[in-house]
Amino acid sequence: MQFEQLLTLVGDLPLFETGLLLAGDVDPDDVRRQLSRWVRAGKVHQLRRGLYTLAPPYQKIAPHPFLVANALMPGSYVSGQSALAFYGLIPEYVPRTLSVTTGRPMQWGEFHFQHIASHLFFGYQGSDLPQSQRAFIAAPEKAILDLAHLTPNADSLEYLRQLRLQNLEQLNLDRLNEFVQRAAKPKWQRVAAQIVGLARQEVIDYKEL
Repeated sequence: MQFEQLLTLVGDLPLFETGLLLAGDVDPDDVRRQLSRWVRAGKVHQLRRGLYTLAPPYQKIAPHPFLVANALMPGSYVSGQSALAFYGLIPEYVPRTLSVTTGRPMQWGEFHFQHIASHLFFGYQGSDLPQSQRAFIAAPEKAILDLAHLTPNADSLEYLRQLRLQNLEQLNLDRLNEFVQRAAKPKWQRVAAQIVGLARQEVIDYKEL
C-alpha cells in the first residue's frame, strides 16, 4: 500500500483502525509494515494498537478528544468534569478527558478511564461534536452524579461550590431524581439534594440582579 492510497481511504476520517485497511485483496503483513513506517516517519500517529490518526498536514479533520476517548476504550462514555465543561456547567477548561467504563481503570496520556459498576453504567447519550463527529457523553445530571461517585467527599456542599457550577437551569431535576432512584445510593441522594438547593439559589440570585 502506498501513502497516497491511505489518504484516499482515510483522508476524510478523524480516526481509522487497521481493520479498515485490511478489507479486500491486500497483504495484511504489508499493511502493518507500512503503518509502522508511516508512524516512524511522523505521517501517522498511533493512539493505541490498531487505532490511528493522520498527522498534520495530511489530517483534514482533527479528532475531538471525546471521540478519541470513545475509540480508545469501546464501551465507555465521557463524564465527570469533562462532560460538565462540555455543557458549560463549570467555567474551567478541563485538559484531561475523563471517561467511565465497566472495565478496569486505564490511562493513555490525558485520557483517563475510571471503573464504574455495571448497574451504574447508564445515563449517557450520543452527542454531536464539531466537524460532524459524535461521541457518547453522560447526560449533565449523570455527569454530576458520576463525579460525586468517583470522588471522595464530593457530596459536601463545600466541594460542589468549589466546582463553581453554573447554568444549572439546564439540568432536568426530574431526570436527576430518576437517576438517583435507579442507583439507590445514599451518597447520590445527598448530592442531588445539594444540587437542587444550588439550582434554586441560582434562580434567586438571577432575579436579584
